[in-house]
Amino acid sequence: MSNQDFERQNFQRDASDKKRGSEGPSDWASKTSKDAFATASSLAEEAADKAKQAASDTAATLSREVKELLNRQVGRGADTVGYVARSTKRAADDLERDSPQIAGLVRSLASQVDGYADSLRDQSVEQLWKSAADFTRRQPALVFGLAALAGFFALRTVKSSPSISAPSIQPSHPYRGGGSHGS
Repeated sequence: MSNQDFERQNFQRDASDKKRGSEGPSDWASKTSKDAFATASSLAEEAADKAKQAASDTAATLSREVKELLNRQVGRGADTVGYVARSTKRAADDLERDSPQIAGLVRSLASQVDGYADSLRDQSVEQLWKSAADFTRRQPALVFGLAALAGFFALRTVKSSPSISAPSIQPSHPYRGGGSHGS
């Protein structure tokens, strides 16, 4: 390498150092990597925020749809309770001729069930949940007793159902006689 080439390289290096300021090559690389890291970090944070917002929107939509579905089910349940009340009133009409006192009791029961169906129809799932929670707070012993009674009946039902025996592990043979299989 000639002296002129060497001087030209030094001049070019000095010019690029002046462009970068008074930093050396390692300072410039460090600054560049910090800038790249900051940019990548910023982009990652934006992506995370967008993902969180999308998840939040999806959860809100799903929650709203589940509530709507449950509210429709409450409406159907109220309709079913209303059918039971009407059937009970018809039964009371049939009993009227033979037993007017029992018919009056059945009619009273039907009216209460019909009122319950109407009040159920006007409530949302959230209102029903709040009512159930309030009732549980006011009457914990009654709720516990009803849960125990339901558990007892469920256990009795499971115990009284016929048990299903496991299939036999013994292989079945198509020939039960004394003959051999290979002949």
